[in-house]
Amino acid sequence: MDISIALFGLAAAMCWGAADFSGGVASKRNGAMIVVIISQIVGIVLLGTSAILFAEELPSLTNIMWSIFAGFSGGAGLVALYHALSVEKMGIVAPVTAVWSALVPMSFGIATEGLPTRSQFTGFAFAFMGVWLITREENSQKIELERIRFPLMAGTGFGLFMILIDQVQGTGIFWPLVSARTAATILTFGMIVYSGQKINLSGIAFIPLILLAGFLDTGGNVFYVLAARSGRLDIAAILTSMYPAITVLLAWILLKERLMNKQWLGVFAVMIAVALIS
Repeated sequence: MDISIALFGLAAAMCWGAADFSGGVASKRNGAMIVVIISQIVGIVLLGTSAILFAEELPSLTNIMWSIFAGFSGGAGLVALYHALSVEKMGIVAPVTAVWSALVPMSFGIATEGLPTRSQFTGFAFAFMGVWLITREENSQKIELERIRFPLMAGTGFGLFMILIDQVQGTGIFWPLVSARTAATILTFGMIVYSGQKINLSGIAFIPLILLAGFLDTGGNVFYVLAARSGRLDIAAILTSMYPAITVLLAWILLKERLMNKQWLGVFAVMIAVALIS
């Protein structure tokens, strides 16, 4: 397997994990939708500027449509994730979202590309086990269906984003992602109007964290597209699904949250998974 898929996939996981940490903290004070909108606008500016600087050709109408569908899916997933992080424990939100967001494109990849190698399949198992161990909290309650509704919605949205954005043909990266981000922003605005929620721009807290979340989430999207184009869709999805490990490690480093022995075991399992998949 081309080592580039592993490098791009892990880079995407690092970006998305750090983005979720930043966006999750900001959502506790501002609500999920305003954080998503600002972060999406940041992405549109960054990606649009990059497309112009690199003189990237405009995508075809077909590629724009695939990007728009991907943006709707990813935007809905991001709103559901940030909402879940703002009202529920990360130990419930993170593993369910990560595992489900990997299962959706993994199933699609296996159906369209066939089974991966035995070592890679074993790596998938270690990846799932590692993410689950890392993100489980001590004395966590039994997971009930009502508590995982939004994490499942988020995982479905992210999984569909991975599948749909991979349908974009050609070498262009930035313009398709601009289309996806624009669609996600429009969707989020629509949700705000429908819900009747009022936004007080003067009262937004943690603006630097929101901007950082937008920057990192944008980077994660770019690296994921590069990973998916470097090899199999299911491998790219599994590698990027390990992003909760980064979120938990950042909480340990920055918020001084204690890691239990089983969480360290999860870190070790993730390292094994990377070696097997790569």
